[in-house]
This record gives sequence, structure tokens and C-alpha cells, in this order.
Amino acid sequence: MSESTDLAGWNHLYSGKVRDLYERADGPGANALLVVASDRVSAFDHVLSPGIPGKGELLTTLSLWWFDQLSVPNHLLPDHELAGDGTSAEIIPAQFAGRAMLVKKLDMFPVECVVRGYLTGSGWKEYVESQSVCGIPLPAGLSNGDRLPEPLYTPAYKAPMGEHDENISFEQSVELIGEADATALRDLSLAIYAEASALAEKRGIILADTKFEFGRDSVTGLITLADEVLTSDSSRYWDAAVYTTADTPTERMASFDKQIVRDWLAANWDQTGTPPELPDFIVEKTAERYRELLVRLTA
Repeated sequence: MSESTDLAGWNHLYSGKVRDLYERADGPGANALLVVASDRVSAFDHVLSPGIPGKGELLTTLSLWWFDQLSVPNHLLPDHELAGDGTSAEIIPAQFAGRAMLVKKLDMFPVECVVRGYLTGSGWKEYVESQSVCGIPLPAGLSNGDRLPEPLYTPAYKAPMGEHDENISFEQSVELIGEADATALRDLSLAIYAEASALAEKRGIILADTKFEFGRDSVTGLITLADEVLTSDSSRYWDAAVYTTADTPTERMASFDKQIVRDWLAANWDQTGTPPELPDFIVEKTAERYRELLVRLTA
């Protein structure tokens, strides 16, 4: 799944569905990690073929932009080092330029911090059955895609590699990491969501929901925002103008992410055996939505 596990000066640690992780082998930045976003695309727990051209660079660019906007500590490190003569050299290998982040190692919390501002996805399915989302009661009469009375914090337990994450209650997160840290993660997540959604709204974009990951800096002790942040792989973004004028929930919730891939796959595959190849028009439409989101947010 990894594009390269033989990289001079770096040790390959892990390859996920989309990203590859490397550890600096020696020299300056030996405590650094290299997070490489690939063009791979996944749906229904399968990596699909072909990938989405330019996706890794688009995700990395958006993450870096958001890290720069947000008023919380993050895990980014300078991507260059200074020599004695004042010149600088890039640390990120040339083949990963534009789609890799150099970050500090953190003691990661085993909690995925999900914030939901709108009723959609698995939250909508639960609401239909029990008028709640992740066990949190909600008012009657809400429709698919409606804005929630207030954003909900719904954490998940980050399962070991190869297993599925599991939704948990806030109380269970307290049992996992202690009350002080659980409260800090909740409050930070809600604050970041409020800051980011307000910025997105100014650009005609709705941030429907998102997920964050945090770790503790072993040097400063600070809880630090990590991983990717507010990308179209970790968040649902909708077009505000379409949301207010569309006739159906499906139309108003047309998202700037791989939902196009999920919808095509659901209509053309029974989720047994190997997934079919994605047709060119699906690949092109998906890439276009990723690009459009980046332009509209950062312009």
C-alpha cells in the first residue's frame, strides 16, 4: 500500500488507506515524523483503483492552510534546516514535496474527537430510530441535513490498527484518559469547530461535521492538534447556496469530498469480492470537488 518503504534517511513506520508515515532515521530532526498523503482513495473499508490525481497534494495544502488559521498549538515542524553558512536545505524528500508534512512526535490520545453541527450520515440513521445521536437526545421533528440546535461532541475510541473505531460516550472517554484530559479534548474540539465553521461560512461553505486528533507534547506538556485537520477526507463540507435552495436532502447536502465515489460504488457493487475500477468520469468529478473546496476556502 505504501509508495516507498526504502527512503534514504527515513524509516517506514506505517501505511494506512491514504497516508504513509515515516520516522527520521538520524541527523537533525531525528524526533520528527513525515506524514505523506497519497492519491489513494478508500470507501467501504477498501482502497480503490485508480486513485484521485493530485488528491494527496490537495489534502496536505488544505491541512497546512487550516493549521495556519487556527489559534491552537499544532504538531507542525519547519520543513527545512539551516546550515552554518545561513543557507537552508529542505528536509522533506523531493518526491514527496507538496504532499507531506514534517511533524513532531506526540503522545497521542486514543480518542477521535468528532464534532457534528448538522444531522447527517450515521447520526441521521440513529435519530430516525431513537431521536438521538450517539446516545444524546435531540428534539423531535428534525430532518436529514438539518442544523443541530448546538454542535455535538461525540468521541470515538481509536481502535488498534486493523480494527474499527468505536463510538463512545463522553463518560467513557473520561474512563480512558481521565476527566481533565477528556474535558480539554471536548472543549478544544468544540472551540476549533466554532472557529472553523465561522470562517467557512464567510466563504459560502458549511462545515457539517469533522473529526480531530490530539496528542500531548512530551516537552511542553501541551495538548496539541495533530494528524490532518479539516480536510475533505476528515470533514463534510456543503455549498451554503445550494443548501438553502435545493429541493431534496440529497441535493442540499452535495459534499466536497469522496461522496461521489461512495454513491457510485454503492450503486455498482454489492460489497462482496473486489471493488470494481472507478470510471474516469467519477475520478474526474471527485478531483474537481476537492479542488473547488480548496480554492473557495483559501482564495
